[in-house]
This record gives sequence, structure tokens and C-alpha cells, in this order.
Amino acid sequence: MSAIAASAPVPADLVLTGARIHTVDPDLPEAQALAVRDGRIAWLGADADAGRWTGPDTEVIDAGGRLVLPGFIDAHNHVRLGSDDACVQLAGVRTLEAIHERIRTWLDAHPDAEWIEAEAFDYSAIPGGRMPRASDLDPVTGDTPAFVLSYDVHTAWLNTAALRRLGIDRDRTSLPFGEAETDPETGEPTGFIKDFAVKGLSRDGHRALKELGVPWASPDRQYGRLAKSLDDAIRFGITTVVEPQNSLDDLSLFERARAEGRLRSRIVAALFHPRGTTDADLDDFAAAARRHDDDRLRVGPLKLYIDDVVEPRTAALLEPYTGCGHHRGETFYPAADFGDLLTKLDARGFQCFVHATGDRGIRTVLDAVEQARTVNGPRDARHQVVHVECLDPRDTPRFAELGVVACMQPRHCAPEIAGPGQDWAENVGPDRWHKAWPMRSLHAEGAVLAFSSDWNVAEMDPMIGIYTALTRKPLAGGEAWQPEETVGIETAVYAYTMGSAYANFLEEERGSLTVGKLADFVVLSRDILRAAPEDIPGTVAETVVVGGAVVHQG
Repeated sequence: MSAIAASAPVPADLVLTGARIHTVDPDLPEAQALAVRDGRIAWLGADADAGRWTGPDTEVIDAGGRLVLPGFIDAHNHVRLGSDDACVQLAGVRTLEAIHERIRTWLDAHPDAEWIEAEAFDYSAIPGGRMPRASDLDPVTGDTPAFVLSYDVHTAWLNTAALRRLGIDRDRTSLPFGEAETDPETGEPTGFIKDFAVKGLSRDGHRALKELGVPWASPDRQYGRLAKSLDDAIRFGITTVVEPQNSLDDLSLFERARAEGRLRSRIVAALFHPRGTTDADLDDFAAAARRHDDDRLRVGPLKLYIDDVVEPRTAALLEPYTGCGHHRGETFYPAADFGDLLTKLDARGFQCFVHATGDRGIRTVLDAVEQARTVNGPRDARHQVVHVECLDPRDTPRFAELGVVACMQPRHCAPEIAGPGQDWAENVGPDRWHKAWPMRSLHAEGAVLAFSSDWNVAEMDPMIGIYTALTRKPLAGGEAWQPEETVGIETAVYAYTMGSAYANFLEEERGSLTVGKLADFVVLSRDILRAAPEDIPGTVAETVVVGGAVVHQG
């Protein structure tokens, strides 16, 4: 085993020994020990040579033969949105009756509540494959306004009292925080709010909710969600979080977390670019990027949407949804307009993260990137298609050809979430299941994969994402769905480390354990490179180090 060092040995600040270090660096794939000086890796090599780096003040960690990996980089993690303990928790609830029971139980414990707020309702819990209505909530909520978010936070569900409180009626359905669905016969709002992720999570939408008195939107509740999610991230060994959708108002929350010592993971914060964003807004975005540009908090990429999501049939498909006649969803921009927009942003040097789930939405983004390259000339832009849930095979090679990163969330393709019998698979139909999350095909064509959790849409734990990428099986075990699109363990680890680092222009500083890079790493309780895939969930981060400092021990 050869060694790589930055300079002649002098006492290090920290030395790790007795490890099986998987560096994700082809120049030195494995090592037993490493040394850290001034927050960076100074040496990697054999245990026998570690003593040369150890002085009286050196902190020494004995890994006890455990696997050490670079710190995970979660390329799409809504830590600011997070999960809220003040809400009724509906995750895993699969029937309307069970939703009612959860709300009743919460009301028994909070009899004086002025609002009922809930999160993570599953579309499949609503009978008949329809979307929820206010009348589904009214029997259990009565005159107390109820505000319920879907598990993907792309839609909201209100009861009649909330419709009244928020001023929603047949003459006011286009809202700052979404579009109110109306009954085709009566024209009255049904209580189902679409486009919440696009409008409700925007600067204007969030301000409107706060001004209307929705407690979920208050600054203290926002900070509570962020702080809790940051604690979870470091506990899972996620040393860099890419927070994909923020307004300028939200940056103060990260500054507060940093001042209070809660920002133990490094943050890349993308700024949301909704429709109506002006040139002056872009100037403000660029100024914010200049203010926040260090290794703890970096601001800069832009988040856009081209379509929505498959479950409520709002993603843009090339062919109609199964059983829906001619309906194939809509894009938020006409294709020509989006091409011009991305070309403009590319010319200004912005990197774009574009939410695209449907095959027509994804193609629209790839066409826009191609236009930008033609007009502006090729550059190392690393624009991302985020989610890549339903990809037409004809577009698979275009990712590598255009230098577009596939930012994907393996857990989303688990059978119990998207497979047969679930809304995603049923809406798309069996003839298109081969398009679902084609991770292996993209990798084979040379695309850069950047893996992530999409917390709080799915579990934050990278072990769950890795397990699903390897198996495409339910978390509890069972039959795989579309197993031909699984990837190998080293590919999955790479996508959670160097792939995500590259996707965010961080590969010179993070993503591998390499001399000179930031000393961000994790000691795992199990060797996931050698373990059976079904044993990977439950693996924990026993020690997490960021910048050479131990920030978590489990």
C-alpha cells in the first residue's frame, strides 16, 4: 500500500487509524490511515506509518477495522422545508379513515388548536384514484381550519373552514401560494391546491401564507424545521447538503443556524427562480452569491420548474396518462420560452437545477440546454435535470452529450412508493415502466449521476437510498421493480460522493478522500461495500468528521 502526503510529516491535528478507507480516488483507492492538518487531509497510507504524524496533541481515532467513506453529499435535500413536529404526521397512512383517526388523535391532544396542520399525506389514500376535497376533511375537522401538505409538498389540501379563512372562493382561485382546483359542475373550489411547490414555496407565496396567519409559515416554525433537519443530516453522515429551493428571505435562517452552531454540515443553497423573476432579481441573486461563497455556506445555483409531478397527473408526458383521454400534463413554460429563458440564464453564468419528472418535461429541458450551447457556445455549466423519473430512451445519451447532470433520488423508485398499484405506476401505465428512473442506462451512457434523498419527500438516510439503488426492492424486502435499472454499490457510493461533488462544482474540495481536500469523512458501523444489500439499511454513521473536527459520534 503506497502513501500520499502533502509534505514531510509533522504532528497532525487528527489521525485516523485501523480503518478500511474507500477513498473514491483512483490514484489511491484504499488506505488504512489518514492524517488531518488545518481542516484538510495531509496524508493517507498504512497504519504502520501513522505514528510519524502523531504528536502529543494529536487526536487519534481508532476505526476498529470499520469502513471509512468521504462524507456524503446529498445533492437535493430540503433541510429548510424539513419535517414539522407540530403537524399531524400522515407518513405511511394509506386510507382516508386512517387520516381521520390521526387527526382525531391530534385534536384530542390539542383541543384549543386554532389551526390543524398536517404533512405527508399520500395521494393513494384517497379512494377512487381522485384528488382530495374539503368534504373529505370536514367531518373530522369541523370549523377549525385545516392545512394539509402532500408527501411531495407539491399540493395542499384544505377543509371548508380553511378555504374561508384564506379567502378562496369561485372568484379567487389563482392564489399567491397555488392554484385552487374547482368543481367542473359548480365552479366552486374543491379544497385541493395545485402548484404549491412552485407558488407556495416561493418568496411571495410564503409571505402570503405568513400574512394570512398560517402557523406553518412563521419564521420560528421555519427555523425549527431547519435546525432539526440539520441535526439529522450530520447524524446520517451527510457533510454537505444542497438545499435546492430558497428565496433571498430564507438565507437569514442559514445565517442564524451558523451563528448558533447548528450548521455542522456544509450548505449549498440554490435560489428559486419562479415565473416573473426579473433582471433586477437576477442581479440580487448574483449579489447574494458573492456575499455567501465560503466552504460552509455557498449560494448560487438557480432552481426552476418545467413540470410538476406524476401522482396528481401534473407532470408533462409525451403521451397521455393512462385512462385520461388526451391529458398529458402541461409544462410551466412553452418550450420555446423555456429555451430562451435557460439560454439567457446560461449566458449570465448561472447554473440551473430544473425540476423535471415527465418524459416531455425532461426533453424540454434537454432541448433548452442544447439551444443554450448553440447560442452561447459550450461551457462547463453542469445544468441539472432534477428527478429524471420518466425518461424516454431516446433522450438518455443526451445527458452526457450536453454535459447535463442527472440529479436523482433512488428511494423514489421503490415499489411501495412508485411501483405497481401505486399512483405513479398506474398513471404512467405498464408500457412506460421501462422509463422509470433509468439509473443504470444513464450511467452506461456516461451521464454523471448525483444521488440525493429529496428529504422530506423521502427518508434522508443515504443507506436507504443506496439500498434502493442496488435493489429497487421495498424497504421491508420483496419483489424488485424494474431491476434492470439497478446500479452497483461502488456506483451508488460514487453518486452520493464524487458525483454530487462534481454536480455542484465541488470536486476539487470534496467528494473523495484525497490529500489537500477538506477532511470530511464518515466511519460506518457496517462495511456496505461488502455487505449483502438487504443489510445496508440500519447501517449508522458512528463517527462523522467535518473539516477535521469530530461533529457526531453515534
